[in-house]
Amino acid sequence: MRLTELAQSGGCAAKYSAARLETLLRAFVPAESADLLVGLDPADDAAVYRLDDERALVFTVDFFPPLVDDPYDFGAIAATNALNDVFAMGGTPLLALSVAAFPESLPTETVAAVFAGADDQVRAAGAILAGGHTIRDAEPKYGLAVIGTVHPDGIWPKAGARPGDSLLLTKPLGTGIVLQAVRDGVAPPGALEAAVAAMRTLNAAAAEALRALRPNAVTDVTGFGLLGHAHELASRSGVRVELDASALPALPAARELAADGVRTGGDPRNREFAGPHVTIDADEAAAALAYDPQTAGGLLVSLPEERGAVALAALRGAGVDACRIGRVVDGAGVHLGS
Repeated sequence: MRLTELAQSGGCAAKYSAARLETLLRAFVPAESADLLVGLDPADDAAVYRLDDERALVFTVDFFPPLVDDPYDFGAIAATNALNDVFAMGGTPLLALSVAAFPESLPTETVAAVFAGADDQVRAAGAILAGGHTIRDAEPKYGLAVIGTVHPDGIWPKAGARPGDSLLLTKPLGTGIVLQAVRDGVAPPGALEAAVAAMRTLNAAAAEALRALRPNAVTDVTGFGLLGHAHELASRSGVRVELDASALPALPAARELAADGVRTGGDPRNREFAGPHVTIDADEAAAALAYDPQTAGGLLVSLPEERGAVALAALRGAGVDACRIGRVVDGAGVHLGS
């Protein structure tokens, strides 16, 4: 039984559209507490609650339908995607709980392989998978609720980018395009394997390399695409983001597949959300790559220009193939230039 045949959409492409989510949350009255350092006003990659002057808890939950057929890879990717929200806040994961839904018709060994993939990733992140909750559902879904810790003064918000900052990206783009190409039967050999390897890569090493450099703003690039998350960073920080299309890193074959017209269902939703705030002076393939919904994507990092070269050296020294993809300037919105 192929897992992807049981899902209408997979990975972060299954996310509720950002535009609809914004409308929904406008009616939600955020909780007020002096110790709630990050909540829904504004929302970020995870919630943060201060325990004392030295410790704060980072909370997040993330789950989605299968995007690959291998159950171990599905569990590992879903776990990575959830754990990366803690790293995006500058935190360290401590404990995780499974959030699972599976058809009873799935073989027990298939479900066990999903859990095994997740458990191995949680252990690799230095945390513990301590339990969870599983329900019956016709469409498989898996993810984690994760709790971690961060120093109250060491939180990386989306809202801290400043004019003069450099923008770095720590993973290549194109997971959605490659996975769609696999479903369409047009992916070249090796493309899926490269995408899975990227999605199974935790952002732990990148976060560790960045901590001493105190970035101004960080977010992980997931379902809303690079342009959607860049828009969130720009609007929350009150700045303009300028991205260099020629500098965008891409998975093998992703740019070529984008040029051939491969798109996911999340592409139009991301354009609806970010498009009114984005100007593009680049070819459509670059735009598609930048709008493509990512699963377990890299960190988008904003930090002072003078620390940019040091940050790139530190990241590459930690085995992270990071790139400088743009800059932050005065103004508003996002520009993708050639």
